[in-house]
Amino acid sequence: MSLARAEHGDELLARLGSLTAQARELAELQRSQVELALALQRGMLPRDMPKAKGFHLAVRYVPACHGLNVGGDWYDAFAMPDGRIGLSIGDVQGHNIEAAAFMGQVRVGLRALASVTSEPGELLSRTNDLLLTLGTDLFATCTFIRLDPATGVLESARAGHIPHIWATADGKSGIAEDEGGPPLGIQVGTHYPVTRYRLTTGGVFVMLTDGVVEGPSLSVEDGLQQVVRLAGIAAVAGMEPDALAEGVMKVAASVGHEDDAAVLVVGHDGPIVEP
Repeated sequence: MSLARAEHGDELLARLGSLTAQARELAELQRSQVELALALQRGMLPRDMPKAKGFHLAVRYVPACHGLNVGGDWYDAFAMPDGRIGLSIGDVQGHNIEAAAFMGQVRVGLRALASVTSEPGELLSRTNDLLLTLGTDLFATCTFIRLDPATGVLESARAGHIPHIWATADGKSGIAEDEGGPPLGIQVGTHYPVTRYRLTTGGVFVMLTDGVVEGPSLSVEDGLQQVVRLAGIAAVAGMEPDALAEGVMKVAASVGHEDDAAVLVVGHDGPIVEP
């Protein structure tokens, strides 16, 4: 081997070593960003669910973490001063640390504004206008439900989010058909219609994100129907909300999703007061 060839080989090896080091540094940086985003998600999700006589809440959440992507799904449940319970679930557009941080802003905004108004449609409208003042290009889909444990009445407003599922103890089940409005953070002054439901004894409501029912292996329509069937069986059989939530997440595992998957189940097993 000539001296020139040897020097050329050494130069190639040096360049290869430099590129390898740069790739390693980039991978470490991206891994750190994923870990930070996951920490943000965990820190912003509620640790405890509110309690109300005759009602049980169950949640499950699996972050996407596909490759170096992290989504911005969330769920939340909190007691209101008047004794009612606020329930929210949503999905931020994007899969990065900005999406995870924006998720926290949406969730905190909903909680803060709920102290001003708990009416679901107005609450989403105010949250939408607040997010537009932040000057970000991100947006979020969301469903907010106000539950009155005294009567079993749920009032729902939906901002571009996937519909929830309902089932009753007498064998009926289906997909909620409330009108809804556009996602949060897109258009100022948006109005969000409110739909009323009644959760009767033995009934369940299932709030979820699209990562549960949509993926490479399953269309969103087929995924929703799977959850409808599962919720119907659970209500007739008197299945605990935790068991139903676990079953719904098994549907999520079968869709081959690359997104976060979150589910919030509301079950009612006590007497209600007739209005």
